[in-house]
Formats: sequence, structure tokens, C-alpha cells
Amino acid sequence: QVQLVESGGGLVQAGGSLRLSCAASGRTFSTNAMGWFRQAPGKEREFVASINWSGGSTLYADSVKGRFTISRDNAKNTVYLQMNSLKPEDTALYYCAADKFSYATRRSVDYNYWGQGTQVTVSS
Repeated sequence: QVQLVESGGGLVQAGGSLRLSCAASGRTFSTNAMGWFRQAPGKEREFVASINWSGGSTLYADSVKGRFTISRDNAKNTVYLQMNSLKPEDTALYYCAADKFSYATRRSVDYNYWGQGTQVTVSS
């Protein structure tokens, strides 16, 4: 059974940092791009960041560019999202997802495996 399990969420003050992890099991995703999405209450799920299979290419939403960094460790079948300078508007449920493709994409329809999410709450 394929599983993506996110961890590292929590409550942090504005300006703080968190590091999210997403551990995959059941199969290797070393040839797949991986991504992070988020969904705030009352809003649609939105793209945050993605990384290609090798880690050599990344994409970011404009709202997080310069503050968030996505990375991966294929030996550990794990992808990370380092979030710095957090803002209250970053508050959301953060999801990890595995792409159908090896190159990084932004569209949620390109992703066919999803985790259950980890909550990030940023207080002002």
C-alpha cells in the first residue's frame, strides 16, 4: 500500500520557521517529481512548491518564493519543505503529493498520490 505521511506541522509565531517532511512508503518515488500543496479554510487547494525527480529543478508559488525551500532525499524516499519568515496567511493544511511525471509541475491533476496533510498555523 502506497502511503505519503506528512509531519512537522504546528503552531508558530509570525516570522518563525517550520520544516515539513513527507515520508513515502510502499514504493519508491525516486523517478517522480514531488510537490507540496496547501488548503486554507474556505479556500481551494493551491500549489506551493514542487521538485523534479533529481532535485535539480524546483517551482514555487509566487506567494512563497524566497521564503520556502523544497528539497528531497531519494535514499530516504522523503521530501521536505523548509518554511521561513512565516506569515499568518500561510496558515493551512499542507499536503504532500507524488507527481505522475519526473519533471516538476504546478497542477494538482498531475499528482496521483496524496498524503493526509499536516496543519500549519501561524499566529500574528
